[in-house]
Amino acid sequence: MTSPEPDPYDPERSVGYLTKRVFQLGRIGMEPIFADEEVTHVQWSALMAVQYGVGGTAAELSRHLCHDTGATTRIVDTLEERGLIQRCRCTEDRRVVRLTLTERGREIAMRCKDKATALWNGWLSDWAEEDVDQLTDYLLRLRNRLEKEA
Repeated sequence: MTSPEPDPYDPERSVGYLTKRVFQLGRIGMEPIFADEEVTHVQWSALMAVQYGVGGTAAELSRHLCHDTGATTRIVDTLEERGLIQRCRCTEDRRVVRLTLTERGREIAMRCKDKATALWNGWLSDWAEEDVDQLTDYLLRLRNRLEKEA
């Protein structure tokens, strides 16, 4: 009887594990940004998706956030109740409801964006600019591939 092959898996060399872990640690590190704001990290992500045109409807927002439609509807409801987002029925197709930020929603989104950018810049401050650019390029390639297959 032969012994089984050793397991070659090493989490420290696994793209899946490392991207998940970086995401988790980044979310934890970003929590202080939202402590004094009216939004959570997920709500801010929704505001940013609407601001940058990747979440113009609840369905688009749901796909972008990788949330089910019910959870996304609750996020949008909460943001609308707080006066941060508006629902506007499309004039060309009354079945479509577009999402837009209110001025207050835009202010909060941009203020949190500035804080998040400063935080990430701090985390990457000892990286060479070329390394940051290369990481960004690799992440874009991976994201584009995964979006194509989704």
